[in-house]
Amino acid sequence: MTRRFILSLKFAFAVLLALTFFAAQASNVSAKTKKVKHGTIKILTTPGGLMLTIDGKPRGETTAEYRAFDLEPGMHTVTVRLPNGQFWIRDIEVPAGRIKCVVVNYRPLPPVAKSPCPFPVNISAPTQVTDGEIITYTADVAYNGTAGLRYTWKVTPSSARIISGLGTPTLNVDSTGLGGQRITAILTADDGSSDPACAQTAQAVSMITPLEKKVIVAQEFDECNSCSLNDQKARLDNLVVELQNDPSTRAYVIAYGGRMSPLGHVDKLMSRAKDYLVAHRASTLRVSRLSTVDSARKTALSCG
Repeated sequence: MTRRFILSLKFAFAVLLALTFFAAQASNVSAKTKKVKHGTIKILTTPGGLMLTIDGKPRGETTAEYRAFDLEPGMHTVTVRLPNGQFWIRDIEVPAGRIKCVVVNYRPLPPVAKSPCPFPVNISAPTQVTDGEIITYTADVAYNGTAGLRYTWKVTPSSARIISGLGTPTLNVDSTGLGGQRITAILTADDGSSDPACAQTAQAVSMITPLEKKVIVAQEFDECNSCSLNDQKARLDNLVVELQNDPSTRAYVIAYGGRMSPLGHVDKLMSRAKDYLVAHRASTLRVSRLSTVDSARKTALSCG
């Protein structure tokens, strides 16, 4: 192949990033969002109208519907003033990019019996959350004994992942992957004695709403016409950085051959791009997220 003939070849490739996100309707799509740097806590109380503070700052009154608060990742102190003048106080950890659901059910407790047994036991928890949200189960126990209470939790189904709280009155459970199912948390509180009346049990059930259907939206990342090899490498490096910044994306490298391109020329160019990505970036990027496409044959060649 002569140099003059090479210069007459036209080659372009475009990289499409397939952005996936959750949408309420298939027609409601949007561009890629920025990485979330905060977490969200959703709070509701029964009854509503209770004074709420977070980290000592007043946040108005609670409602019987969820109120959402975006917070910096980490531990936050949530305080609710109950109708009897007492306070419901919990230290709740809010992970970055996650939603944690908290429910406070106020039920006036009967007078504490003379027996120091833990009676009764009340669990507050959301009755319904969306797949992927974190459920917080909180227990209130009427107890006037001196021995420390023991909290034993059991969660079903077994695929529900307990994040934290075993052995404490507050349990955090991840609902990811359990859409359409229900999570049941059962708590037994006892004072360590052998008295059967001193082992009280309560449970709470949360229904998990499945996620909406995923919608895939593609947008062009870069385009190069008659690029040199070094130029192509630089552009591919930029593509890898973009994929690393957003793990939800998938990339397609598409090649278009000119009318005068010799047979197999596009395949050669795509193989070169594929080999570069696999050989130099396989250790830092899942190559299964990359595909090359010959526009003439319209056949995707997986890099995995």
